[in-house]
Amino acid sequence: MKAGNPLTDADRGPWLELIADWVDQQLDAGQSGIITCSALKRIYREVIDRGRRGVVFIFLDGPQKTVALRLASRHSHFMPPQLLQSQFEDLEPPAPDEPAIRFDVDAPPEQIVDEVIDKLGLRPE
Repeated sequence: MKAGNPLTDADRGPWLELIADWVDQQLDAGQSGIITCSALKRIYREVIDRGRRGVVFIFLDGPQKTVALRLASRHSHFMPPQLLQSQFEDLEPPAPDEPAIRFDVDAPPEQIVDEVIDKLGLRPE
């Protein structure tokens, strides 16, 4: 991606398996964790969650224009802005039967974080 070439499903396969293995380890140990990745397609999410309970995907949803503005403000990020179109072309939003919660990216990032924490019940009492 850094070179400006979108990844293929074959490129992502081994990486997704490593993520799924890490998820297994966390769940087996009774631990929680956060993974940040695009998981653009249902098949990617199926590899990661392997149908297990305890995995929730946070779907940051919004217009391409908003995402482009946020991406343009990043410095030294591995994904160049010219790949954003390919990301949106590959995107398969989570279906109702997937363990996912949708959040609107039009809100400020701090607000999104607060909403995710509240929705997942992670706020310390």
